[in-house]
Amino acid sequence: MDSEQRQRYQAAMVSTYCSETSFLDKPTMRDGSERSHSTDILASLHSGKFLIVNSRKRNGLIVGKRYHAEFAGPGAVVGGDYDRDCQFVIPIGNLSLLAPESHEELQKAYLIRRQWIRLIKQITENPVPVQRVQKILEQFAQYFPAEMVADLPDAAFAMLVGVLPQTVTILRRLGNDLDDECFDY
Repeated sequence: MDSEQRQRYQAAMVSTYCSETSFLDKPTMRDGSERSHSTDILASLHSGKFLIVNSRKRNGLIVGKRYHAEFAGPGAVVGGDYDRDCQFVIPIGNLSLLAPESHEELQKAYLIRRQWIRLIKQITENPVPVQRVQKILEQFAQYFPAEMVADLPDAAFAMLVGVLPQTVTILRRLGNDLDDECFDY
C-alpha cells in the first residue's frame, strides 16, 4: 500500500473507530458513583494529604497529570507534593485508600510507587506504539477482571504509555489482528 493510500485508510479507520476518545468530560461508572468518589480523591490529593492504596485488595488509581498519567497500584503512596498537580483520577476496582500510620510505612509506599512507575516505564521504552498499548492492556488484564479493564477509558491507557487515544481505541476494537503497518509513526 503506497503512502497516500495508507494515510487515507488510517484517516478512515480513525474516523470510524474513534469517534469518542475523551474521558475527562464523563468520569462516571455504570452505577454513577465514580464522579463523587473521584472528586473526593482529587480534593485529598490537591490538599497534599498522603494516602496509600490498600495493598490487601486488587485496586489502584490512575493519576492523570497534564501530559501523562501514572498508575498507583496496591501499596503505593499517592498525594503529598508529588500529586498536587494531578488533573484527574480514575479509581480501579473497589479502591481503598489508607492514611499512613508511620514514617516507615510512608517510605515503603514511596518505594512501591516507584516500582509501579518503573513497570510503566519499561512498557513505554518500546518504540512501537501498538506494542506499548498491547503490553499495558495485557498487564491490566492479568491483574484486574476483564470487564473492569474494558470499562477503563482508552484515553487513560493512552496517557499511561504515550500514544494517541485513537491507537488504543482501534487496537481494543480490532484486537491483535492489526499489524504495525496500519499505524503511521
